[in-house]
Amino acid sequence: MSGAMQTPSTPAELADAVRSAPLVIAVGAGTKPRLSRVADDVVKISTAKLRGIVEYEPSEFTFTALAGTPVREIAAALAERGQYLPFDPLFAEAGATLGGTVASGVSGPGRFRFGGLRDFILGVRFVDGSGRLLRLGGKVVKNAAGFDLPKFFVGSAGRFGALAEITFKVFPRPASTRTLRLPVKDAEAIMGIFSIAGRARWELDALEASPAEGAVYARLGGAGEAHDALGAEILAKWPGETLSCGVAEKMWRESGEVTWAFADGAFIKVALAPAQVAAFLAVVPSSARVRIGAGGNVAYLSLPAGAAVPALAWPAVALRGDAPLWPGTRPRFDVLQATKTALDPQNRFPNLDD
Repeated sequence: MSGAMQTPSTPAELADAVRSAPLVIAVGAGTKPRLSRVADDVVKISTAKLRGIVEYEPSEFTFTALAGTPVREIAAALAERGQYLPFDPLFAEAGATLGGTVASGVSGPGRFRFGGLRDFILGVRFVDGSGRLLRLGGKVVKNAAGFDLPKFFVGSAGRFGALAEITFKVFPRPASTRTLRLPVKDAEAIMGIFSIAGRARWELDALEASPAEGAVYARLGGAGEAHDALGAEILAKWPGETLSCGVAEKMWRESGEVTWAFADGAFIKVALAPAQVAAFLAVVPSSARVRIGAGGNVAYLSLPAGAAVPALAWPAVALRGDAPLWPGTRPRFDVLQATKTALDPQNRFPNLDD
């Protein structure tokens, strides 16, 4: 049984698979493989056959889907009704699944304005460490009963249980977008734009920086007639240019699919505050590639194969490559261990630090 991959196709079969071995972990499409790199004696349970949208209520702006459903399939279904997931899930075109996206806790460019993944998850159905199929949260937006435990699964890396299905709220897609490219000469200039734009009245849809390109990208979303005035105001403050639709779409696709990163080597998400951007860039080796997202609240660090991971003074998680799972500071809150103990009393899933 050791090392065998199980492939359940229903939540009930997922529960059977969890109960079948003393050590297990659920895996999705493998777009963030470092999260599920565990000891050889841990049985991996693939969610590849747990796919499909279970419920979709466009008028209520909610949907429920099985954990193995590719994010791109969900995005296509939502787009038919003019809706979308505002946090812009990463690796969608690469095949990322809904469950893997929740387990990794990563959000894309839209997190800046609308909040991250955890702000949109409403409920989960999962198998705990005792093999029980349980439900937490609900399937409607107005659900205030009990603790908001579904959010504990965001960024949990499969350590609390195996996700079977997940409910999200969604938003109407903006009528149009416009992207501005603002040249910057150094980290101080990046932080200056982040600081001012983050509290300005423009309500930018996304705000990211590419230090290697010497540019900050600001995306407006909403009614097209407002873009001219807002864009002109922003460019009057920071001289730059308006990108064509094709160039802008390509740039945001590269951001969301992380095609700018090295194909091999470590890929690390780092939690920051905008005022810490300069300090972070100061410790990044010259061989690395970096993207700063969410107005300076997150950084993505890509290292070439074989490169050492620099000392990071911020919380961080490795998503790909040969690096410690938690390569930065690792705050340990008592509530996390208490939740782990309650949901996985037999330690059937990997420990929080594994």
